[in-house]
Amino acid sequence: MITIGVLSDTHLLEPDKWFREKAEFCFADADMILHAGDLTSLTVLEVFAGKTVHAVHGNMCGPKTRESLDASKVVEVGNFRLALVHGYGYVPNIEDKLFDAFAPIDCIVYGHTHKPVCHRYGPTLMVNPGSFTITGTYGIIKVEDRSMEGKIHFMGGGL
Repeated sequence: MITIGVLSDTHLLEPDKWFREKAEFCFADADMILHAGDLTSLTVLEVFAGKTVHAVHGNMCGPKTRESLDASKVVEVGNFRLALVHGYGYVPNIEDKLFDAFAPIDCIVYGHTHKPVCHRYGPTLMVNPGSFTITGTYGIIKVEDRSMEGKIHFMGGGL
């Protein structure tokens, strides 16, 4: 089994003590980290040293971060393909737009809205972890040979 920690919208100029401690606790068992943008600074990713990390930039990221990270990417995990993207502008039907942009795909991980969701959109698992630093939420995706399941967690427990 592969455990993926998912976060987004950290909006940090640098990782502080609170972020380091919470990230270490929440993602202790994660093999891989997906950051769905608006990390603001690349130094945020240093907290996850020793893990496989995939990240994209968001609309609040500075020039260095935007130059270093793609706006979207597709990650293969076991038998599954996951799209990682920050968002799709300010549209009320963001999941429709993301599905149209990436389908067919097994999972779309996105951020931007700060509203945590984890559900199926047809055959595609949609995961928005919310904002790690604002809403205190994050996601965990578990991948096995033939299954992939996600869950949203609050810093103190599951939602």
